[in-house]
Amino acid sequence: QVQLVESGGGLVQAGGSLGLSCAASGRTFSSYRMGWIRQAPGKERELVATISGSGATTYYADSVKGRFTISRDNAKNTVYLQMNSLKPEDTAVYYCNAHRGANDYWGQGTQVTVSS
Repeated sequence: QVQLVESGGGLVQAGGSLGLSCAASGRTFSSYRMGWIRQAPGKERELVATISGSGATTYYADSVKGRFTISRDNAKNTVYLQMNSLKPEDTAVYYCNAHRGANDYWGQGTQVTVSS
């Protein structure tokens, strides 16, 4: 079982930056692929970014490529999402995900609102 707690959401103006953190419980954090998924009102969930257990491999959705950076610190059991050049369309609830094999764990979500 993995428990995930996100933090760092908030309100920011378009063009601004915001950083999200997700702290995980447990001693096997480095064995999980971590990801950030977002859901805007009335829209389906969108996979934003993922990072492999070692941190060597990352994936970004085209919509955030070049603006967002995912990283992790396995010593701190934490994954981060640095969001730059934010746009109003980035407004959503951002969820942290831990994936390993058939198991998926989710955080409670943190709201990010980008004003125009």
